[in-house]
Amino acid sequence: MKDLVVLAADKDIEFALRGLFSRPAAIGIRPIDYDIFVEPGHDPACASHGTKFLEGFFGQYHQGLLLFDYEGCGKEDIAPDKLQQQLNQIFLQGPWQNNAKTIVIFPEIESWIWSKSPHVDNVIGWKKDEPTLRQWLQNEGWLEPRETKPARPKEAFNAALRTAGKPHSASLFKQMAEKVSLKGCTDSSFQELIKV
Repeated sequence: MKDLVVLAADKDIEFALRGLFSRPAAIGIRPIDYDIFVEPGHDPACASHGTKFLEGFFGQYHQGLLLFDYEGCGKEDIAPDKLQQQLNQIFLQGPWQNNAKTIVIFPEIESWIWSKSPHVDNVIGWKKDEPTLRQWLQNEGWLEPRETKPARPKEAFNAALRTAGKPHSASLFKQMAEKVSLKGCTDSSFQELIKV
């Protein structure tokens, strides 16, 4: 049996996980054998039947993991933590029991990438000395002065990429996950992943 099967809502999440799993010591785990499947129906399909999909892999893997963005999942009428609890309850009552978990990323995967690390600037392709990326985010209204990450992380990320002249690619998430220090990430969904 392999260690882990993951159902991810999109390639961005898949590549972020691949980057994280490539440095197991940084997230406090041993090297693992895993498979990641990407749901063609993205966040809404993960939220509605991701637990059922993973049920089909019970007995082939030690653990299962369901990851998707809260924003755009179609269940925004339920608070993200409650939605996560509901889906985890389905796992608990099914064959996986305590061996599968849901992580609802609030509001979306881009919230994991924002930190003060210079690697963020490099991966985005930010070469300007003045203003710095963080100064630019503040000047453009994406980032409040005392905040560590933008309130609209996806939109801020895409705007920064456009300004830097770099196309969006899932590989950017892998590059960041491979390089950026994980100690500074306080995002609750990221912390949940580390605990899994």
